[in-house]
Amino acid sequence: MDMTRRAALMTSAAIAANVINPFRAFAQETPQKGGVFTVHYGAEQRQLNPSLQASTGVYIIGGKIQEQLVDLDAKGQPVGVLAESWESSADGKTITFKLRKGVTWHDGKPFTSADVQYTAMEMWKKILNYGSTLQLFLTAVDTPDAHTAIFRYERPMPLNLLLRALPDLGYISPRHLYEGKGDIRQNQVNLAPVGTGPFKFVSYERGQHIIADRNADYWRPNLPYLDRIVWRVVTDRAAAAAQMEAGQIHYSPFSGLTISDSARLAKDPRFIVSTKGNEGNARTNTVEFNFRRKELADIRVRRAIAHALDIPFFIENFLGDFAKRGTGPVPSVSTDFYPADNGPQYPFDKATAIKLLDEAGFKPGADGTRFSLRLLPAPWGEDISLFATFIQQSLAAVGIKVEIVRNDGGGFLKQVYADHAFDLASGWHQYRNDPAVSTTVWYRSGQPAGAPWTNQWNWTDPTIDKIIDDAATEVDPAKRKGLYGDFVRRANTELPIWTPIEQIFLTVINAKARNHSNTPRWGSASWHDLWLAK
Repeated sequence: MDMTRRAALMTSAAIAANVINPFRAFAQETPQKGGVFTVHYGAEQRQLNPSLQASTGVYIIGGKIQEQLVDLDAKGQPVGVLAESWESSADGKTITFKLRKGVTWHDGKPFTSADVQYTAMEMWKKILNYGSTLQLFLTAVDTPDAHTAIFRYERPMPLNLLLRALPDLGYISPRHLYEGKGDIRQNQVNLAPVGTGPFKFVSYERGQHIIADRNADYWRPNLPYLDRIVWRVVTDRAAAAAQMEAGQIHYSPFSGLTISDSARLAKDPRFIVSTKGNEGNARTNTVEFNFRRKELADIRVRRAIAHALDIPFFIENFLGDFAKRGTGPVPSVSTDFYPADNGPQYPFDKATAIKLLDEAGFKPGADGTRFSLRLLPAPWGEDISLFATFIQQSLAAVGIKVEIVRNDGGGFLKQVYADHAFDLASGWHQYRNDPAVSTTVWYRSGQPAGAPWTNQWNWTDPTIDKIIDDAATEVDPAKRKGLYGDFVRRANTELPIWTPIEQIFLTVINAKARNHSNTPRWGSASWHDLWLAK
């Protein structure tokens, strides 16, 4: 493969050799107010409200405008944002939040427990990808006063699970702008969000930019420091790197640049290139199967596809030091839940792949082709695009013809998760501290139709559904870990999704930035303390 050898020159080993510590000796500096911080926004999702769509592509904007009940601090521990404190009943079925007083929405209305109740019951439980499974057994949110929200569950909700989930799945929306105003998903506020956060939405020009200005009435005293944030829509990664070098962009998040440009900028003292600040968003590359295709509904075909891909070769020649072989839906960085036994693995074995396809009855035709598939790669990162081409070439060697269909972000999400106009899809699964937050929803049946990054494969397995539900409501940590071991082994056996590669996101940021990368999900965080040095 010609492209393999070219990619070998762009390996991330070059980045690893030049990564700069993002925390230099800036402690004695006095924060300066003012300035405009510009962000590379590589793929529009046609949604800015993180109460309705859980995604780094939404948090990178909406997380500065809207706020959640709880976030993670510098040590990765839960810290209150719109919630000041919380406690759980002994049986785990009642969790009470005391809310922050004196907080107002950007339109001047007061933030109250009514907003929490509405968001939890109408958005998290019914619409939010990941949220619908997390809150499956949520029956009510009581509001005895304006600053108390009592979550009531049919089955126990482990407090630690909820606190680990809320940084991503706990954003609050203003009830008064949604209730009684038609379909929540079609509300124009989703593209012009109103929040309580440090920055207020100003404008959104599709394909051009999004702008938010400093919230002068923010509840944190004397914050934020920045005057404005501008997200520039730049779909061409090389163009984004050029704009960074020209000073037009300060920050490219979530591995948004090419591997070669990241390696080059890592040698430039004007920039910091690091994985720091991404620890809360470990990711795996996915191969997703549409069970509506009879070929892919046959487990022998899915296993054959896995055996046909030489994953170690791809990692060595394309991804380098920031990737490793994945073993299942729970990545190895999850020390609390990674199982000792991950169940079946699928090493590269072309002969086994061919044998499985023959056994399934899909013999090659006169031209050597068994059947054809449409592969839709997500437009999030260069590695996904490279992996799609690698899949195409690898499957051709066992008689499966693959057509690659590329879309923008919104088009990909619609075609895969709403229209199901795909056979194979490839993208990222992001692991967020606990399997129940953003992992098991890829496997549990009954997800809301069209919810992105959830089980939309037309695949149902009552056994795995029960394991997922039992694990999500088990308050004993050891028993929870055991159940997630059962989940991983079942997922790897049935293979509705394959997660063959583990990675961590790469950040490229201008060295003038201060207080960046200082939490495990910094790219998704509020940036209330971010400032620019002169």
